[in-house]
Formats: sequence, C-alpha cells, structure tokens
Amino acid sequence: MNNKVTALSVSGLKKSYGIHEVISNLDLQIHQGSIHGLVGLNGSGKTTSLECILGLQSVNSGDISILNYPPKQLHRANGDIIAIFDSPSLLPNLTVRQCMQHASLLCETPKRSPALAEQLLSIERFSNFKIKHLSLGNKRRASIAHALIGNPKMIILDEPFNGLDAEGVDDVLQLIKTLNQEEGTTFLLSSHQLPYLEQICSHIAILNKGSIAINDKIEALLAQSSCSVLLQTDQQETVIKLLENGTFAKVAIAADPNYLQVTLNSIDSSQLNKMLVDQNISINELILNRASLGSLFREITREVPR
Repeated sequence: MNNKVTALSVSGLKKSYGIHEVISNLDLQIHQGSIHGLVGLNGSGKTTSLECILGLQSVNSGDISILNYPPKQLHRANGDIIAIFDSPSLLPNLTVRQCMQHASLLCETPKRSPALAEQLLSIERFSNFKIKHLSLGNKRRASIAHALIGNPKMIILDEPFNGLDAEGVDDVLQLIKTLNQEEGTTFLLSSHQLPYLEQICSHIAILNKGSIAINDKIEALLAQSSCSVLLQTDQQETVIKLLENGTFAKVAIAADPNYLQVTLNSIDSSQLNKMLVDQNISINELILNRASLGSLFREITREVPR
C-alpha cells in the first residue's frame, strides 16, 4: 500500500502556441517531502510546464493540483506554495531589508525575521543595498530569502543555481537539504545543472519531446542506466571476438582507438576483468565510467536534434 501524500499532480497536460505543440502529454506526480528535479533540453518546455502548473499560462487540456489546489486557486494557499523563476523579480528600488520587511507584512504568520532570512542566504552584508545594485547571484539569494520569511510547504525553483558562485551553490544546496530534512519542505527544481541536481535530489523527471520520459527515485534510475568501461589491451581483436554476441557486454572502438568502449549488460567491471584474465587476455588499463545523471540524460535525449 502506498501511503505517500501527493504534493503535485499533473495529468495529461497539453500546451500549444498556435500550431506548435510545446507540451504534448505531460504526467507528473511529486510526493510531499521529496526533492524533485525536472530536466530537459533547451526548448523542451520546462519553464512552460512550470508556468502552466502555477496558472501563469493557460493550458489546452490537463488536470493540475498543487497541495490540493488547482492553479486558479493558488492564492488561497496563503504562502504554502512559493515559486522563484530564473529572472528574480523583487522590486528594484527597495533595499534587501525593505524587501524582507515587505514580505513580513504580506505574510499572515511570518516564521522568520528579515534579519534571519538574510542570514540564511548569507546576504546580511547587503541589507542596505538596493535590489537593482545586486549581482544576479545575490538577487537570487535575496529572492529565496524573501520566500522564506513565511513557512512554505512547497518551493518551486527555476534554474536556482544561475549566477551563483561556488560558495553560493553550496549555500543553496545546504539550505534546500536543511529545509527538506528539518521542516519537510517539498522542492521542485528545474535546472540544467545536472551535477548539482544529482547531489541533492531524491527524484528526477526527464522531460523529452513534450512529455515525461522517465520519473523515479534517482538511485533507481542510475541503477537502470548502463555502465561502461574503457579498456586498453594489446589484444583488441580477441576481446571483440569474445564479446561479439553482446550477451554480457557490448564492445566498440572508443574515440581514442587505443581503447575499447565496453558497455556492461549482465556483469560488472570486476566480472569483466576476471573473464578476460581467465581467457589469458592481458589488460593494460581498465577505467570504469559510473552511471550519472548526465549519462542517463544523454541516453534518454540523444535522438532529439540539438
């Protein structure tokens, strides 16, 4: 029995601009308490999907519910649902502190003081700076701090790492982790920064050709993804002949012709090594290419024209 509570449910979402169909048939379920990554190629419809989910775009068809609210009723959520898009949109002539104070006035029951919100995002030293004078990265920090004056149950972030330096990325990753683990905040992160998503996300959805191609726990997805090794040997022809039926592994000449690219099927790298040694095949070098979100993403989207 699955007793997980659904935070976001999208079923049969379709969106077109004239004759151009951007979202063809999108289904997505996100459970409360998860950190869900949404990835796709440029132009795949990630931002459009988020805008439809939040009621910022009309849809051709489909059912959407966030924390049991339809898009047109999200104003009734009283700050439980927060969305921050790629381009921060705080009032440019207010200072950081004034923006935090403004958020406190709008929030029915503020959870954090303006000073604490600034500290969470390490922008307290910019408290008296006008928003328009901040760098893109600090505008993003200020936007997130602004959202955290209240106590949102679900936070949607579009390209949350854009404009951030390495320290800023680490701060945001740690903040997401802390809010998720200590307060149960649900996150939906749309980003091109696959290594960062792989660090923080519990689940990943890959948007391809207008629909969700794959959606699952990240460990389960990586377990299904093919592993491969780069193999250097003086007996390439013998290895190719041994593996030519592809039962255990598929082999091909790598980009560097001194190596063979071996995609593992039903065996792992240590079993491959033992198999070759048992056949008296000398191995000069064996490099394991572990499955990653990047390799899985390329595997799913490789047929899409770039």
